[in-house]
Amino acid sequence: MSLPRTLSRISGPRDAQPLGPLDPREHAWRDDLADIALAGRVAVPHYARPVEFRALRQTPVLSADRSSAVAVSELLPGERFAVLDSGHGHAWGFSVADHYVGHVALDALGPVDSSTATEGLIGPGDALLFREPGIKAEVAATLPLGSRLHWQEYDERFVRIVGGAMDGLFLHRRHLLPADGDPTLDWVEVALRFVGAPYRWGGRSRSGIDCSGLVQVSRQLAGLPCRRDTDMQFAGLTEDVPQGEARRGDLAWWPGHIGILLDRDTLLHANAHWMACRIEPLADVVARAGAGGGPAEPRVRRP
Repeated sequence: MSLPRTLSRISGPRDAQPLGPLDPREHAWRDDLADIALAGRVAVPHYARPVEFRALRQTPVLSADRSSAVAVSELLPGERFAVLDSGHGHAWGFSVADHYVGHVALDALGPVDSSTATEGLIGPGDALLFREPGIKAEVAATLPLGSRLHWQEYDERFVRIVGGAMDGLFLHRRHLLPADGDPTLDWVEVALRFVGAPYRWGGRSRSGIDCSGLVQVSRQLAGLPCRRDTDMQFAGLTEDVPQGEARRGDLAWWPGHIGILLDRDTLLHANAHWMACRIEPLADVVARAGAGGGPAEPRVRRP
């Protein structure tokens, strides 16, 4: 895939007037190039207009333009990625959903569907796609919860997928949510579906997920916007919860780690200690944190 003509460099001002600190994780700029939205805030020789593509498959968002680079996040099938530049087989830009900056393999990206069909979200669990509209039909693919697709009405149980490699396949309505998520969902119940999933740095699916990915994907499916990293998620909350008053759905934060309280004494979190998403006594996590030399007690805030 090559960059479209509309992704052209345009000269920008040499002097910028910063309006506040910019987090490079959520604002795309380099010494030579920046998102045009940052014109006037960062001084670089050129700016680019982002062009949106969609993820053809589940694929990592990398810290550099090589496949061996550390994954900083992940795109799920159908999620959009705004491209600013490309090189070495990778696109540089940001995830449209959370504006998280990184590099994605070019062969994992395709054009955004021009279909006028309804857009939907896979959830509240992973979903099977069938070749025919029936539960006994051949399974053609599996999509992780949080994937995006376009669909048309078919019958009272199934919808037909429109566009891309999955065009013509069938999805049971039980696995379909509105494109913006379903506010009637209990986001903590969604998070519980990840119990047992392996821990993977940068992951956002049941095949591998990290602590902040667990919080983000679960809240997004319930129609709740959520940033990507632990410090971002914690900073976005303002209601501190005193010790002893925590309840289900509160977030417990340590520097570099975050978990979901199921009650005052129980934590659900994806963690590198067990290399899994696991439920365990909060006291056990506190003991490990203290033994590791960092703050033992978490700070707790309420979404």
